[in-house]
Amino acid sequence: SIIRRQRQELKLLIAELKDRDRELNDMVAVHERHIQAWEDDRQKILTLAERCSLLTSELNERNAVIKSLTKKLKLLESQHNDSKITLESTQQKFKELTQKVTDSSVHCQALEEKNQSLHCSILELSAKTGQLQAREQELLSMLQMKDKALIETTDQITEVTSKFKTLENALRTAKLDEFTRNREQQDLKLTLTDVMCQVNKMKDILSEKMKESSKNQEEISHLKQENGCLRSELILAVEEAQRKDQLFQFAKSKQVRIEKELSSLRQVCVKQQRDLHFLHVNFDSSQDSRQ
Repeated sequence: SIIRRQRQELKLLIAELKDRDRELNDMVAVHERHIQAWEDDRQKILTLAERCSLLTSELNERNAVIKSLTKKLKLLESQHNDSKITLESTQQKFKELTQKVTDSSVHCQALEEKNQSLHCSILELSAKTGQLQAREQELLSMLQMKDKALIETTDQITEVTSKFKTLENALRTAKLDEFTRNREQQDLKLTLTDVMCQVNKMKDILSEKMKESSKNQEEISHLKQENGCLRSELILAVEEAQRKDQLFQFAKSKQVRIEKELSSLRQVCVKQQRDLHFLHVNFDSSQDSRQ
């Protein structure tokens, strides 16, 4: 009975040991799984640490890039503010240049009107020269008629002297008439020479005025071309507003050239006014002399 009991106890112990062994095997398997999981976690942690170090280095690089970009952004903001200021200044200069262009166009229109008035005055002078030429022809015809009358009177005088010797008083009166006619003929010749000189002078003045009008037309066309060039250059200057220095120098040179051209145009206008005054004076003097 003791052996049986011991056998039963041994069987119980063996069963318990088997259970313990099974539990230990399970615990070992679980422990191995935990170790494997821990190893996996360790590898993951190492990879995450490496990634973290890489990300920290990349973050430092990104921070450096961000700092440089912030510096560039500040620089660009300052440049943007400068460009705004330059754009405002260029817009102001553009307004001034447009005002100058309008002034030059108005001046060109005034010059065209003056040229038109000069052309009208030239036409009037040509008409007056035609009238003077007609007057010259009339005076020449009158002179020819006077010569014919003088020849006829001289023939009559010779006939009267041959036929009527007794009429000496009539002959003296005829001689006096002949003397007065000769004086009238000389006066007519002098007036004819004066008229011819005046006609020649008027022809010279007319040719000079025609030359001046052609020069004025050339200058007006040149100014129109320069006006179109100025408009195109102003459009280019608005498109290239960021080129501050080049635009400033260009606009300055253009302004100087426009002022020079305006001064030259003023001088031309003054010369034309003087020439018109001279023509009026000559025309008044010719009218007085003709009267």
